[in-house]
Amino acid sequence: MSTVSGDDVSFGGQGARLSYGSYLRLPDLLGAQVLQSDPPAHDELLFITVHQVYELWFKQLLHELGGARDRMLTGDTYTPRQRLHRAHVITRLLVEQIDVLETMTPQDFLEFRNLLAPASGFQSVQFRELEFLSGAKHPEYVRRLGHATPDERSRLEARLAEPSLWDAFVSLLAAAGFAVETEDERRDALVTVSRDRLAYGALWDVAEALVEHDELCARWRMRHVLMVERQIGTKSGTGGSSGADYLRTRLPMRFFPELWELRAHL
Repeated sequence: MSTVSGDDVSFGGQGARLSYGSYLRLPDLLGAQVLQSDPPAHDELLFITVHQVYELWFKQLLHELGGARDRMLTGDTYTPRQRLHRAHVITRLLVEQIDVLETMTPQDFLEFRNLLAPASGFQSVQFRELEFLSGAKHPEYVRRLGHATPDERSRLEARLAEPSLWDAFVSLLAAAGFAVETEDERRDALVTVSRDRLAYGALWDVAEALVEHDELCARWRMRHVLMVERQIGTKSGTGGSSGADYLRTRLPMRFFPELWELRAHL
């Protein structure tokens, strides 16, 4: 059996073992935008594309945030900051992507909106994984996602059981010698970290990176609800939810309430 070493790789057209299209699986990727409207509604392609791109970025966010969490659990304070910074940049992109969707008028959306039911963004399994990984673990969402495949349900159950980003950060505090069993102990630890950044600068930077992640996700939720109100007003969601009213109930959510509470004690 012959093997190909790194020295045997041919750049340009000589090797012909891999192409841009085959590496990125472009035929599959570009064939995945299947319109339901007939005749085709012009803006349905935009709607599908934007949401598929969201799911691709959600996959990358799970990769980055999961990596940050795993490295924190080993005691690393450097790599998690890199991973979280990348997650910040991606989330800002997701916020800005709403601007693209808002180029679609309410009238254009109505040309195909009824064809979407009962599909809904509420059913995004990866979005729930991101919330669970960040610390907002709500088991009732697993039960409510009746459409989920066995594999998707297994992934959600695993996210509920595994450590969150907050759990990993608390492990860093413990590794630094702080008592962390109670909320009061964690508050005292965080106050100490915040007041001695010369000694605990890396811990403080990780804490601030988590707050940035939290804030950016809150910013996305706010932009999302405004976009929904602009598109459908007070109508119910295609999945049966109350639409914008439901989304507004999610706005106060914080992944790391103890890091926000810390501000009152500085």
